Amino acid sequence: MTSSSTGRCLCGAVTFTATPRGGMHACHCGTCRRLSGGILFSVDCGDSVAVQGTVATYASSDWATRQFCPACGTGLFWRSNAWAVTMVSAQAFDDPSAFKLEDEFCIESKPDTYALAGDRP
Repeated sequence: MTSSSTGRCLCGAVTFTATPRGGMHACHCGTCRRLSGGILFSVDCGDSVAVQGTVATYASSDWATRQFCPACGTGLFWRSNAWAVTMVSAQAFDDPSAFKLEDEFCIESKPDTYALAGDRP
């Protein structure tokens, strides 16, 4: 996918434009599950994310920060401290159906209470 996509938080105070570098990823790590209330589905947008509005930032680990809307709390971005990588919450895009699930991360951390259908790396 090389065209830009738009998205926003729940209340609309934060909007963004980004150029996705592929499909959707599912992360099962404890941090993502606690943050999202389930699986975090995100899309790698590299350093292409242009944000309109103010985001709050939380240093969730030594290697990444999370950004969210300070007004409604919508989790929007996971940013690497070391690389030019911004993972955007798939459901924050205006058309999340544009992204096919490509892979799953931290599958060893996934609880036994759910499983995604299909085979993928």
